Amino acid sequence: MALKSEKNIQSVSRAVQILQCFENNEELGVTEISRLLGLHKSTAFGLITTLEADKLLEKSEVTGKYRLGLELFRLGTKVNANLRRIAVPYLERLVSLYQETVNLVVLDDLSVVYLEKVDSTRSMYINTVIGGKLPLHCTAVGKAILSGLPPAERQDKVERMDLCGLTNNTIRDKAKLLAYLESAALDGYAEESEELELGLTCVAAPLFNHLGKAFAAVSVSGPTSRMNAAFRQEICETLIVMTKEISRKLGHD
Repeated sequence: MALKSEKNIQSVSRAVQILQCFENNEELGVTEISRLLGLHKSTAFGLITTLEADKLLEKSEVTGKYRLGLELFRLGTKVNANLRRIAVPYLERLVSLYQETVNLVVLDDLSVVYLEKVDSTRSMYINTVIGGKLPLHCTAVGKAILSGLPPAERQDKVERMDLCGLTNNTIRDKAKLLAYLESAALDGYAEESEELELGLTCVAAPLFNHLGKAFAAVSVSGPTSRMNAAFRQEICETLIVMTKEISRKLGHD
């Protein structure tokens, strides 16, 4: 089998970059994509038409612009399929117990990606989006995962973070964040109160892989007015039990 040339590898990288352009844009034209990536228009067009042929992009008959194709959605449903299969019944049980929004996320370097969500049956539920990304430092799920990493890896991630303040409650001091994570590691769960969004409070516990390293987390989120201390403690105790069960089942599968 012939080795890939540097040109072919670069083409794959550019194709991925084109797909990533749609993270914050529903539709884009060839000119817009070429400008965003600094590519010659003919180069961008060739890559786009190839992605379209493979159904990773599709062209709107109305606007003439491109959007993500259904093949990406089909492939996306296969991502972490085993984790989803095992975890979703637990997410549904948590919503049944506490009537608040429950999320499943996975680690992506300095962010979390939302894989699954079961909405609260009550008013004022939380508007997280499956496939969306949020920073580790200001989310309970992010802090839960960080708390479950080996100390050296945890410190490396914190050192590389830009602790942007989304609210006045967001932790902006790296030493303070590391101290909190050390405490959360002992507790088995993490919390955030209005660090991501005013009026929102969240608790989370990590999921561990077969090596005993956190790679995902489950959270329960609700309005601060409903998430009082006693309620949060009750949820955390349940989360610890359930995430241990999920982690054990993942290790056996």
